[in-house]
Amino acid sequence: MTYGRRQFIQTGLAGGLLLSFSGWLNAAGPRRFSAAEREMLGAVVNAMLDGVLPAQNTQRQPLVEQTVDGMAKAVAGLSAASQQEIGELFGLLVIAPARMLLAGVGKPWREASVAEVGEFLQSWRFSRLSLLQSAYGALHDLSYGAWYGRPETWKAISYPGPPRGYF
Repeated sequence: MTYGRRQFIQTGLAGGLLLSFSGWLNAAGPRRFSAAEREMLGAVVNAMLDGVLPAQNTQRQPLVEQTVDGMAKAVAGLSAASQQEIGELFGLLVIAPARMLLAGVGKPWREASVAEVGEFLQSWRFSRLSLLQSAYGALHDLSYGAWYGRPETWKAISYPGPPRGYF
């Protein structure tokens, strides 16, 4: 795939404008996730943790929501610069044209299947672009950190908990 100078500049300008717009929508600083962000993160958690979440939706959905709540706590504890970067990533994923272009998910997040979201995540995980790999890493680490950071999930992986008596 070869790009001409003009196409490279146009792509860079369009990407810069889109990133600026998403950053403007999601300013840094302590804040609650918007409904659109929670919906997107719910779809991501559902796909990331598909093998460990219960199959029944009545049991699964509360766990997904708890994990998204944990993600919100984790993001609130990050530096302002990191929060801004996460806000830009989330902003791109909640805007429909960017979601379709970058993630390849044509449906709204609430309608996307676990397989569709999983496919998008894997495409970012193994992307040639390090920026998409980093974005995948952020979504992965937030999802797994929020899930396995809860003591009630430790039994499933035979983790006895932190060592006692050292502190």
